Parts: sequence; structure tokens; C-alpha cells
Amino acid sequence: MSSPTHTWSMCSFGLLYALLASLLLSGCGAVEKDKRSVGLQAATNGYQSALRWGYYETAYGFVHPDLRKDKPLPPLLNGLRLTGYDVVQPPTLQDKDSATQIVAIEYLYEDRQVVKRLSDRQLWRWDEKLDSWWLQSGLPNFD
Repeated sequence: MSSPTHTWSMCSFGLLYALLASLLLSGCGAVEKDKRSVGLQAATNGYQSALRWGYYETAYGFVHPDLRKDKPLPPLLNGLRLTGYDVVQPPTLQDKDSATQIVAIEYLYEDRQVVKRLSDRQLWRWDEKLDSWWLQSGLPNFD
């Protein structure tokens, strides 16, 4: 027969073990969230940089592969030059798998020399299988 002290110490040990396990699991969740947040920032920065420097094929590469399948680079990008790209609302996580960002883009076509402005609401989604953020909303509608 076990003594009350022994039973209490066994319960305390079990409680301590459960507490440590829950702390470790919640810590892993925080690490995963930080990893996704850093990945999202890297994806949005890379996309911005590709657009700003006119690397439209690279920018198109940020669009989810399923949305690009059998679709060439849009011809509207020929002769396009961005003159401004301002983040109005930085990436905001909607849930663990999606985020939005709003940017203001100024652009012109070299043959027209008329500066236009558009607001681009970007929807980014996390793909678990590909372990990456992808632009779900597609390239901006330059006209």
C-alpha cells in the first residue's frame, strides 16, 4: 500500500509532466507561427522587389503554381514600368494559413508615358505541402 505522501508526489510529478508537455507544445506552435510570419515577410518583400525592378517572370513565380498552370506571363506586362510601390497595409495574418496586404502601385507604359495608380489587395496563402506562401490573388490588373 502506498503512503499519502508517495501518492501526492506521484500526482505532482504527473501534473508537472503535463504542464511541461503543454508548454513545449505551445512553444512549438509559437515557433511555427514565427517561421510562417518570417516566410510571409520574405515572400512579400521578394514579390515587391521583383515587380519594382521589372522582373515580371520572377514576380509571376510568386503566384500559386495551380493558378499559373498552362497560363503564360500576361502580355500586359510588355513595356510596363513601375514608378512606385507603397505598402499601405503590411501583411496581416487572417488566420494561420492566409494573409492580406494592400499596396498602392504607380506605373506607366513606356510608349504612353501616362502615370497610372492602382490599389492592389493581395491575398497570400500558406501551402502546407510546398511549405511556402503563395500569392493567391494573382498579379495586379494593369490596364
